[in-house]
Order: sequence, then structure tokens, then C-alpha cells
Amino acid sequence: MGRLFWKFFLSILLAQVAATVGIGGALWLKNRAAQQERRPAIDTSPPAAMAIESAAATLEFGGPQALGRLLENMDRHRVFAVDDLGKELLGRIVNPVQVAAARAVLDNGDTRVVRRITLPNGRRYLLFLPAQDRMTPLYSGDARPLLAGAGMPMPEVGPRPPGLRPGFPQGAARPYPDPASGTPGPMPGPDGPRGRFQPLTPFIPLAAALVASLLFAALLAWYFSRPIRALRQAFEAASQGDLAPRFAGAGRRGDELADLGRDFDRMTARLRNLMDGQRRLLHDVSHELRSPLARLQAAIGLAHQNPARMAASFGRIERESVRMDKLVDELLTLSRLEAGALSGTREEIDVAELLHGIVGDAQFEATAQGRTVAAQGMADVVLLGQPDLLARAIENVVRNAIKHSPAGENIVVEGTVEGGTLRIRVLDRGPGVAPQDLRTIFEPFFRSSGTEKDVEGHGLGLAIARQVVQQHGGTIGAANRDGGGLCVEIALPLD
Repeated sequence: MGRLFWKFFLSILLAQVAATVGIGGALWLKNRAAQQERRPAIDTSPPAAMAIESAAATLEFGGPQALGRLLENMDRHRVFAVDDLGKELLGRIVNPVQVAAARAVLDNGDTRVVRRITLPNGRRYLLFLPAQDRMTPLYSGDARPLLAGAGMPMPEVGPRPPGLRPGFPQGAARPYPDPASGTPGPMPGPDGPRGRFQPLTPFIPLAAALVASLLFAALLAWYFSRPIRALRQAFEAASQGDLAPRFAGAGRRGDELADLGRDFDRMTARLRNLMDGQRRLLHDVSHELRSPLARLQAAIGLAHQNPARMAASFGRIERESVRMDKLVDELLTLSRLEAGALSGTREEIDVAELLHGIVGDAQFEATAQGRTVAAQGMADVVLLGQPDLLARAIENVVRNAIKHSPAGENIVVEGTVEGGTLRIRVLDRGPGVAPQDLRTIFEPFFRSSGTEKDVEGHGLGLAIARQVVQQHGGTIGAANRDGGGLCVEIALPLD
């Protein structure tokens, strides 16, 4: 798996995480709201029972005024005293849900946390304590004692500004209205004043998750569409013949799309080389064919002008025809090799026997030119390949060495095995090749600047040898020898 896979994976993972967090948050808020609704509206804890007991005793024996003074000093566990008309003793706004819950508890016979006290004047008060999670922050006091005078000194209550009810700290924001003065104030909701924080609705996290997913998708689409558009434009330009490199600076991305751009540049460079080679080949073929055709025309003209030299003219025509036939045959062979059309069935080749036959034929040809060919270290191994093509490639190298070696020199053909690779070396003592031409001597129609003009050949033998060796999975190279001459080495794998 490549780098592009991880970018896709991580981007989609981030989008899924954002969606999961949003949906999970929405479900959590919804469940939290449902749990809050299922919680009791009144406090039923033991401290609440103690506070109700104290408030009931104070109201029963001291009256509403005594209870009012008691409630003024309660910062926590503030007991509500509600009469039959729904009015609270201190003028606080009462949640009808809590009143209904208190009456339901009282109807069930539980008088620990809910009491109904009837005064001598016939007025009744319902005493209960709202649950802590339903109290407003205005009711959550400090750490003062539950009941005034319960083992701790009671704090002094200073003068109150108009409109501020007893029990509210001075400076508290948005107080409840004072029933005595009638000063209007903000209307609290069922759970407290309107300024209290309300939890987010489930739709807000879902919308945030959707926006985050869309953002990730847009970034991902932009990140991958930009190089794809560049590739499309490059292909469009290539279809019109513009093969210039376009992704040389794409290495900053470091992913498969950048690798694809660099591969495209390499492909266009290869196409440029092939097109240049094709044009050069057409030029070289026309040049090579022009000379024998010109000589043919000259021989035919001499035969017409001087019938006495008809035999010499026919001999010249025959030699030029043979050269043209050989040139066309080599061109066809090279073309088929480059197209891979000669990849026939391979068979086992006895390398020692193959080299022995090549050296024998080359010795017969070299003797007529005053040169010798010798074999050294014939490798006794078996190679899988096409014997005819491989023999022709080695013969082309040996004949090239014979052509360029001075008279009386010896050409050596040696075969060795090194680490599972067959190495065939052809060594001569000719003029060698210029260092800058060592790689280009295997190009079609190449002629070195030091090549003698009377040396026959079209410069296709080494090009054919290179194609044959490459089709057998090997390599071919040349190097100048110390003391003069050239060494051409063919390396073929034995696996």
C-alpha cells in the first residue's frame, strides 16, 4: 500500500471521526436531557428531610415570619413554602412541575421530604425542596450551615436595596421581583432565570459534523483533482506533439500522483528519444542507400556507354546489389528485434559448443585478412535462449573486432562464469574508441571518428547485438584496453 492510500484513509478517517463525534455528542445531549427529565423534581436525600423537618417545625410553632427568617439564612437546601394559591412564602417563582411532584409524593404518604402544614388561620403551606440539578445558580450558596444557629454563628444580614428579596446576595444579577414593591423583574423559566445556560440541541452537533465532513471532502477532492487536471493537460499537449517535461517540480508532494507525473516525464523523454532515433534512422538509411544506388546508376551508365566494359559493370552491379541486400536484411532484423517480434521458443544452448563454432568460422574469415582469432576459457555451461540470434550477436562483435584490428593482430574470445552470470569478452588491438563514444557505438549507423573509410559495414552489427543481448536479459558494454584496443563484454544471466 502506497502513500496515496494512507492519504485517502486518513482523510476519510478524519471525516468519519468528525461525524461520529457530532452524532455521538447529539445523542449524548439528547440522553442527558432525557435523564434530567426522568430525575425527580424534588430532593429526597436525608439532608433534604432534615431541612423539611426544621422548616415544618419553624412554620408550625413560629408562623410564616419565623419560617421566612429561617429561609433567608439558608444558602443551601432552600425549602420552598407554597400556599394553596401557588404563591411562595418569599415570593420566589415556583416550577409547577416541582409542585406537582411534591403533591404526588405527599399523596403516596411520604412525609419525610414533603410536608403540608395548616396554620391556625386556615392557611396551608406545602413544604418541599427542589432537586439540586433543577436549582438555579442563584440558589447554590456557599458552605454556610444547613440551619441557622446549628452550632455556628449566624451571619448578619445588612440592609437590602429596594427590589432585592431577602436571601439574595447584594450585587446578584437579575433578582426576582419584590411582591411588596411590585417592581417588575425578569421572568424565569421552569428551571430558573432566562439567563441560565441551555444545552445545545442535537441539530447543532449534527450540522457541525456535516460541515466538517464537507470540508474534508472538499480538501480531499481539491488535493487529488489538481494533479489529475495537470496530467490531463499534459496528455492533451502530448497528443499534439508537445513532449516537454511538465512535472519536474512535483517532488514536493511525495506520493503516487507525483510519481505518476515523473513517470509521465520519463515516458515523454523516451518518446522524444524514439522519435529522434526514428528521424535519425531514416536519415541514415537514406544516406546508406544513396551511395550504392549512385554506384549502380554509374555502372549501368558505363555499361551503356562502353559495351566492352560490360563484364566489369555487371560485377560492380552485383557487388552493390549484395551490399544493398545485406543492408536491407540488417535493417529488417533490427526493426524486428526492437519490436520484439523475434521472441520465439527458447531452448538450451551449450555455451562452449556455441563459442567454439563462432571462433572456428571467424578464424577462417580472419585468416584471409592476415589476422587470427583465438579462444580462451570456454565456459562449459548451459544457457536458455535462442541459439541463432545469440550466435549472430556474438559473430557481429567478433567480425567488428576483425575489421578494426591491424594485420597480424590476434583477436581473443573468452568466456567465464562469475556468480551466476556468463561473461563473454571479445578483445582486440585496434584503434579503440573515443571515451565519449563508448556508449553510442551500439546505436544504428554509428561510425567513430577514428574509423577507416575503407572498412566495410553499415554500423548495424553492434546495434543488432545489443538488441539480442537485451532480449536475453543481459547487458553489453565496451571499454578501451590498456595499451590500445577495445574490449566488448556481453553479460548474460544463467538463471
